[in-house]
Amino acid sequence: QVQLVESGGGLVQAGGSLRLSCAASGGTFSTYGMGWFRQAPGKERVFVAAISWSVGNTFYADSVKGRFTISRDNAKNTVTLQMNSLKPEDTAVYYCAARISGRTYYNKGKESDYDYWGQGTQVTVSS
Repeated sequence: QVQLVESGGGLVQAGGSLRLSCAASGGTFSTYGMGWFRQAPGKERVFVAAISWSVGNTFYADSVKGRFTISRDNAKNTVTLQMNSLKPEDTAVYYCAARISGRTYYNKGKESDYDYWGQGTQVTVSS
């Protein structure tokens, strides 16, 4: 059983920065594909960023490209989302997700291709 715990959310003014972390326990983290998704009030959950299991190839939604950076530390079993130049439209609950079969092909932006999810952390950006 894999458990994911997010932290680092909070309230920030537009233009500010936040750093989200996701700590994983159980299994072999270094083989997992990891992703971040977010869900704004009244909207569906959407893809934000993903990082592959091996050389750490990264992928981003167009809406965050150039502002957010995803990274992973396999020694600490953590994945991080550095969020800069935050906008009010970034306000959402942010979820960490893990795909156990990270070595096989999957759609990194597709929720159903991930196996485990964290409980989410709230990010609020004020204007």
